[in-house]
Amino acid sequence: MNNRFAASLKKNKYGMLIMILSAAFTAFGQYFWKSSQAGSGSSLLLMFIGFVFYGFGALTMILAFRYGSLSVLHPMLSLGYIFGMIISVVLLGEAIDVFKIIGLLFILFGVTMVGVGDE
Repeated sequence: MNNRFAASLKKNKYGMLIMILSAAFTAFGQYFWKSSQAGSGSSLLLMFIGFVFYGFGALTMILAFRYGSLSVLHPMLSLGYIFGMIISVVLLGEAIDVFKIIGLLFILFGVTMVGVGDE
């Protein structure tokens, strides 16, 4: 299995890195959309910033597909859930419980298993 993982990583590494960036951009875009709903005077600006981040997320996703397999890279967008959880805890002060942590671990495990199956 290590050989399969290494081969898949070698084939898709640039695409994987760009896809991680894409997941982070979209998660931050959603954060700014959430922040725009707080009712402050800057809500339109925050909504615009959210669209910009989300747009960067879409563009980097398109770019990532040039450097790897769709079957490996597309599931990596689920890493956005992990970025979203980190953002919600750090920037919004939301609580995280053991069930959410277990869920995030399942996501990480699933993304890893999909990455191994490329070759």
